[in-house]
Amino acid sequence: MTQGPLKIGVAGALGRMGRTVAEIVDARRDCEVAALFDRSETAGQALGQRVLATAEAALAASDVIVDFSTAQAASALARLAAGRGGPALVIGATGFSPAEEAIVREAAGRIAIVKSGNFSLGVNLLLGLVEQAARALSPADYDIEVFEAHHRRKVDAPSGTALMLGEAAARGRGVALSEAGVRARDGMTGPRPEGAIGFSVMRGGGVVGEHSVVFAAEDEIITLHHSARDRSLFARGAVAAALWVKGRPPGLYDMQDVLGMKVR
Repeated sequence: MTQGPLKIGVAGALGRMGRTVAEIVDARRDCEVAALFDRSETAGQALGQRVLATAEAALAASDVIVDFSTAQAASALARLAAGRGGPALVIGATGFSPAEEAIVREAAGRIAIVKSGNFSLGVNLLLGLVEQAARALSPADYDIEVFEAHHRRKVDAPSGTALMLGEAAARGRGVALSEAGVRARDGMTGPRPEGAIGFSVMRGGGVVGEHSVVFAAEDEIITLHHSARDRSLFARGAVAAALWVKGRPPGLYDMQDVLGMKVR
């Protein structure tokens, strides 16, 4: 029997990424928009030729939900989806608190979830390069700094991608980012601690996303950089993740699983 197009629900449909995901899905033949939804009070509101659904109706109509809304909304959606046994989720929201992360992990015990701070192929390749460089370059000689820049509307900092890059550097160094990471500097901070993984953040204008990881020694500087030029890049990756995750067993996956770059 021929399988029909994948039915994708789009959470946060009134946001810029939600609209972009819907546009990408509409342009494909192997998937279709099953439902659009946003905050509960928007149900019934017109969005182009469609009407916004409730979260419950969207879950019932979809094979997979793609969610670029907020950490709070995404964790609540994960709990709701897990409670009914599906559908699978693709989560691109960032800025999760430890409690929200725990909710998503618990939900992944019952449904398949792809969660990533960045759905770009280039960024996921960059993660591997950063880990390798951090492993090869001694913390006694090379300081690591993660730079990131985004548009003025982004509400969390450092970005989810910057934190992913920091985690990759920490893995390469064999340390915990929670111990090595330095997210703020102000006043008389003293010399930089050996092995610190620093973060520098810019917010302004319409910057889609800029990320650099710098390995700075006394006599040389090595920079690994990724520049996003259009947010459709992330939407395409999220749709690819949605096509991959349908039918997967419960678990918490990431984009490197989708790309076949991780050995489990």
